[in-house]
Amino acid sequence: MSDLKQKKLYLLDMDGTLYIDNQLFDGTQELLAHIKKIGGKYMFLTNNSSKSVDKYIEKLNSLGIKAEADDFLTSTNATVLYLQDKNYKKIYAFGTASFKEQLAAGGYPITDRLEEGIDCLCMGFDTELTFQKLEDACILLGKGVDYIATNPDWVCPTWYGYVPDCGSVSEMLFRATGRRPIFIGKPQPEMALLAIKETGYAAEETVLIGDRLYTDIACGVNAGISTIFVLSGEGTMEDLEKSDVKPEFIYQSVKEILQDIRR
Repeated sequence: MSDLKQKKLYLLDMDGTLYIDNQLFDGTQELLAHIKKIGGKYMFLTNNSSKSVDKYIEKLNSLGIKAEADDFLTSTNATVLYLQDKNYKKIYAFGTASFKEQLAAGGYPITDRLEEGIDCLCMGFDTELTFQKLEDACILLGKGVDYIATNPDWVCPTWYGYVPDCGSVSEMLFRATGRRPIFIGKPQPEMALLAIKETGYAAEETVLIGDRLYTDIACGVNAGISTIFVLSGEGTMEDLEKSDVKPEFIYQSVKEILQDIRR
């Protein structure tokens, strides 16, 4: 087992790890300050594709955390990179207005209605979901267009419990059409590997912290870096007992992580 005191690059999930809704967890600000104090760096990695980086900056600022665009990697960022290798004529963007804006800013030809020439359905976590979008998706998938989704998360945490995330909606579409998407975000290793490449830290100096075994921890395992599973969000010890994905460390919260590092 590696020594957490040797870690310099912290890859941090947000929802369920650092906060839930507008409730910042105890120890979050102190952990971020400690990382800076030791000369390290943290980056926020999130599968939530319903918000742009600008919106996340506003969110963290409202919680008392100063953040800049370079501090983030989202599943939408990873999806935009994935689309660079494709030559789609027209993409049906199934997601929030923010999601569509990010795809359009990447230079991709997008639409949010049924039109001629659509050859890809690209779906994100959609907090603006309508039945019309579901119907459009079923029609397109029935025609055989390529099918991409930003993340496989079943749920997104809220202050009152959970709401269906992108993985749940894609499962609903699978039941209707028999087709599953290519998922881009965590648990695929690309987001973590991209963070390591951009910052210049070694894999041995890197640790990923998250509350989901099947996305966060699996991403770190697939990238070959240390992982910390926190029990402040979706994941439970019961989930861990049933899962083939095993974290290197387990803590109740980020507050306990900081306490252990200092100790």
